[in-house]
Amino acid sequence: MIAIAEDLGQQVGLQRACAALEVPRSSVYRARQPQPEPKPRPTPANALSADERAAVRDTLNSEPFMDKAPRQVYATLLDEGRYLASVSTMYRVLREHDEVRERRDVRRHPVYKKPELLALAPNQVWSWDITLLRGPVKWSHFALYTVLDIFSRYVVGWLIADVQSSDLARQLIDTTAQRQGIEPGQLTLHSDNGTPMTGQPLTQLLENLGVVRSHSRPYTSDDNPFSEAQFKTMKYRPDYPDRFADQEAARRWARSFFQWYNHEHYHSGLNLLTPASVHYGEADAIVQQRQVVMSAAYAAYPARFARGEPLVKSAPVAVYLNPPDDVTNLP
Repeated sequence: MIAIAEDLGQQVGLQRACAALEVPRSSVYRARQPQPEPKPRPTPANALSADERAAVRDTLNSEPFMDKAPRQVYATLLDEGRYLASVSTMYRVLREHDEVRERRDVRRHPVYKKPELLALAPNQVWSWDITLLRGPVKWSHFALYTVLDIFSRYVVGWLIADVQSSDLARQLIDTTAQRQGIEPGQLTLHSDNGTPMTGQPLTQLLENLGVVRSHSRPYTSDDNPFSEAQFKTMKYRPDYPDRFADQEAARRWARSFFQWYNHEHYHSGLNLLTPASVHYGEADAIVQQRQVVMSAAYAAYPARFARGEPLVKSAPVAVYLNPPDDVTNLP
């Protein structure tokens, strides 16, 4: 503000400029004065010598103390009848050498490579997960297994059971793969690292089917976004029950929901096409029919379309799970 007051003061006068900007004139006058160079801080008379500071550092990094905090070293030395320096001085010596860090050996999580999957057509990449549906009483629940095609967002398979197990997952994936006609080497199956996802029954099935396994990184909750988004859509439905009376009631509701989700839900990620139309190759015909409607609307009311004749978007031709960092324009 002082610089602005200076510039404005050259045009209307400093007094008026300072009054308008509510800046004291004394601050402007003070800013005009040359600022003296800061004086170097003198070394205190009681400061440690270079040899003493080196001795402090050597002691802190010695084998008995290398994994201890300076406070622990300070107390240990006092009990041994020695005094080298205060705790704050110990920290200053360590900071000078960039050695202030966790001095104990602690476990550090390794850097995991993020899964990068690309689907250019249906039945190339599936994502699956399990969510819990609340049962009739507190602490009771049912497990909903859902398998989703990430290209079309079509739910290709699901089941509801009392428990989560790799054997049930194996049965679901096996039945779904047969229904969709999956060939060896065609499909990648993505999931998180839960016990049902990594258990031996499912692992053996995927090897037999020639399905490539992909797993989310540990401690990374957003590595399975397609399944998580589908669960959110389900649980935010207006008719989603607070609790299900029994497993059969949960099955009836899920059957109705997945019929709606696959065949009636205009998915925003598919440019308002339904998952079924994309999964079974009907999207192009629907887009062409929509384009006829929009072209007719443009011909009748061109003034309503400021950017010219609208172009109806088709479904995405490529869907990434964790696109690479160097991908800027997805196809």
